[in-house]
Amino acid sequence: MSRQRSLLSLILVLLATFLISCGSPTVAKAPPTYTTAQLTKIQTYVPEIQAVRDRSEELKKLIQRKDWIDVGNFIHGPLAEARLNMTYVTPNLLPKDQPTARQITRDLFNHLVKIDRAATNGNTQLAFSNYPEVFADIDKFLDLLPERSSQTES
Repeated sequence: MSRQRSLLSLILVLLATFLISCGSPTVAKAPPTYTTAQLTKIQTYVPEIQAVRDRSEELKKLIQRKDWIDVGNFIHGPLAEARLNMTYVTPNLLPKDQPTARQITRDLFNHLVKIDRAATNGNTQLAFSNYPEVFADIDKFLDLLPERSSQTES
């Protein structure tokens, strides 16, 4: 009887050892973070995007005055530059934020196209309906950026 207990204990020890050795330890992965290089690249473009964002009233006044040539110039100038800067920032964002940033940039482009079309046709209502969307898209994009990059240098 004691011999059977010893044999059973040995089998259980071997089984437990085998099961423990087959299990892999779960190592918690640190969440992805920004590298210094990424933050530097992002910081290069953020002030330019923010500067265009701060000029939102300028576009509104141009639309109100029906100054369609200057509306077109604003869209193809500063706003196109901001959109380009947004595309430069996107690859430097965290992988989980990149698809959202790309979608926001596409939405911005679509709203700019609609305002440009409105300027070409002299359609104030279409321009005014897309004007707030342009700056909402820029705000959404700026909200995706890391905290340190959303601050301007002192």
